[in-house]
Amino acid sequence: MNILLNDNFDLKTYITNGGYNALKKSFTLKPEEIIEEVKKSGLRGRGGAGFPTGLKWSFIPKTKTQKYIVCNSDESEPGTFKDREIIHKNPHSIIEGMIIAGYAIGASKGYFYIRGEFAREARIMEKSIYEAKEAGYLGKNILKSGFDFDIVVVRGAGAYICGEETALLESIEGKQGKPRIKPPFPAVKGLYGCPTVINNVETLASVPYIVIYGGENYSKIGVEKSSGTKLFSVSGPVKKPGVYEIPLGLSFKTFFYDWLGGMKEGEELKAVIPGGSSVPVITAEEAMNTKLDYESLQKIGTMLGSGGMIIIPKSQCMVELLYVLARFYHHESCGQCTPCREGSGWIEKTLNKILNYKAKKQDLDLIVDISNNMMGRTICPLADALAMPVISFVQKFREEFESHIEGNCKICGK
Repeated sequence: MNILLNDNFDLKTYITNGGYNALKKSFTLKPEEIIEEVKKSGLRGRGGAGFPTGLKWSFIPKTKTQKYIVCNSDESEPGTFKDREIIHKNPHSIIEGMIIAGYAIGASKGYFYIRGEFAREARIMEKSIYEAKEAGYLGKNILKSGFDFDIVVVRGAGAYICGEETALLESIEGKQGKPRIKPPFPAVKGLYGCPTVINNVETLASVPYIVIYGGENYSKIGVEKSSGTKLFSVSGPVKKPGVYEIPLGLSFKTFFYDWLGGMKEGEELKAVIPGGSSVPVITAEEAMNTKLDYESLQKIGTMLGSGGMIIIPKSQCMVELLYVLARFYHHESCGQCTPCREGSGWIEKTLNKILNYKAKKQDLDLIVDISNNMMGRTICPLADALAMPVISFVQKFREEFESHIEGNCKICGK
């Protein structure tokens, strides 16, 4: 990602380091050849879902109708802050990736949708787009290739739900950010009813590398089915928190001790949320015996997700932490689906009772039952994003929840 280069957001620095050479190479290839290279690379969506990028591009119909590329930069998942780092350090890699993606699917316009709170980041992208346009990398007849492409920055209004791709499209169109029922999928009927590809910031920033070095070479990084590198944003009481780019398949143990430096003095590892707040929590023992890739984490009942790794110490009360997450998801529910709207509210209220020693034993089973009834019953995955943490927290740290119900939590002192 070249995010360690000083002042790499500047176009001159980006070009000095090989920037836009991938775009030049793309114009020597046929669009279908680019899609094939991205397929060979094994690149999967880095926003959380992990869907194969090349396959997603291939779903776009080969007609001459208007098509769009949309970059999803609505980074609002608690614990996730890696896309913001790319914007700060290497915005032109995102722009170059968007142009290449546009050329590959035959789109003439791109939208960069950014979280409303990211005011500074939006200005960086607007400046970088202006630089690219002035240098002839955007606009009409790019590099005399005959290909036209423009990018528009759209700022959200601070809604987590707009990270869901169809809610994002609704927001760009000026409507309430509420997820659409699928099918039809965006590849068939997306932005303004036209075929649309929606990719995450990190996904698109990986595309120039794949074009330059080839999909096969990229696939050699990482492990089978989980190729390439992945950005992890690490928060919590470790010695060296921050954003790290690692090859997929690296063991958590190596990452934890050799890269993060282990826990801060006086703290012990209790649990890990590996992929952002919406994925199931794992115990310290489970974490130490797994690898950081899609399949390995799936085997132990969690997900790689967005790579938002939250390190949880033994000094943290799990009831208190889960209540904070539940409050967030209840607040961010768009209210369109009854299981999500009502379920998230009930879970927050019940966890508040448990946290404040006002709950009964049956309340613990109640929140698990509510969570099970939320899973897979809504238009978008927000309900699942709350249900999965609730179920995993209660299953793996039930004694802490029971101690709150009994009135004697020794961790939070309440």
